[in-house]
Amino acid sequence: MAGIVEKCALVPKLRFPDFLEAGGWKFIPLSHLAIRTKQKNRDEKIERVLTNSAEFGVVDQRDFFDKDIATQGKLEGYFVVELGSYVYNPRISSTAPVGPISKNKIGTGVMSPLYTVFKFKDNSNDFYEHFFKTTGWHTYMRQASSTGARHDRMAISSDDFMAMPLPVASLDEQQKIADCLGSLDELIAAQAQQVEALKIHKKGLMQQLFPRAGETQPRLRFPEFQDEWMAQDLEELSESISSGKDKVATDGAFDLYGSTGIIGKTKNCSYGGTYILVARVGANAGLLTKTTGEFGVTDNTLIIILNAKQNIDFIFYYLDQIGLNKMVFGSGQPLITGGQLKALTIRLPKEREQQRIASCLSSLDTLITLEIQKLETLKTHKKGLMQQLFPSAQAVAA
Repeated sequence: MAGIVEKCALVPKLRFPDFLEAGGWKFIPLSHLAIRTKQKNRDEKIERVLTNSAEFGVVDQRDFFDKDIATQGKLEGYFVVELGSYVYNPRISSTAPVGPISKNKIGTGVMSPLYTVFKFKDNSNDFYEHFFKTTGWHTYMRQASSTGARHDRMAISSDDFMAMPLPVASLDEQQKIADCLGSLDELIAAQAQQVEALKIHKKGLMQQLFPRAGETQPRLRFPEFQDEWMAQDLEELSESISSGKDKVATDGAFDLYGSTGIIGKTKNCSYGGTYILVARVGANAGLLTKTTGEFGVTDNTLIIILNAKQNIDFIFYYLDQIGLNKMVFGSGQPLITGGQLKALTIRLPKEREQQRIASCLSSLDTLITLEIQKLETLKTHKKGLMQQLFPSAQAVAA
């Protein structure tokens, strides 16, 4: 593999007009374009530990894990990763099936020697940052990796990794592609910020529209409502609060809800209508879901069946604002019980105010959903564009 300097000329499906007559691309081993860097952190001069996340790229380890995984006295064997270097993490996941390759854009730090660090000879290499977000190099990695690899990480020698064939076009065409995709990334980032801003706005609004702990009235009310809010236990507002009993059946027709949301199908349709579900056990204990239709529920989930006269949307938003995860107990197996929910005190205004609050928040949820759809549309557009701006994975492997 290492002896292959270039492969037959190929062209992407989509090219900018300026380059239609520019001829085909070539594929050249990574070792001809970049240098593997193996500088160790001698004397532990650098204390900033980085990690390469499949979702977020190169980030500070403390920020990503919310704690330091690597400790002092163990960093001298770590690789120094300079700003602008690329890092390959061999750990595989659903979002990075052969492990991610990311560019360090946050500053110099150190990384585990399990990672492969390399630096392009040409500083104008944003083109390859985008290429590594495609699947165009995955086929090669699968072919070059050891068949005896661990199930959760790739096993590939340094020589084979550096022999990976990379696409090469003219510098002008590469920069044009990088600029195009970079602009699209900026649009995606701006849309993501819009979504996050709406979510923050909703959270702040909910804190104002519902009474805070120890208070009997909300701090923000619609001007036409002045009546006192009355306290009632959730049990008084419900027909029942209990665990589900359905089992997974792969050939079932109905969605089955567990502690992580929909976990499969069931033959049983135990419930039909709109209900509030609460994850009962595990890492998601306290997680709220409002579901409508016909479905089943496992015993890992509590189902709240409210009295017919109750406004389910208002109750759902009220519980969401409280944060039921605060009621979870147990370190080994986090748990929230039906008894806790039954004894939970809820303050209620009159029906018209409940409906006004629920409608306000529901409208905001609709807006958030629309903005999320716009974000996903941009991501899908970028993914499709990248597949056409670079030669296909099959073509690279051919």
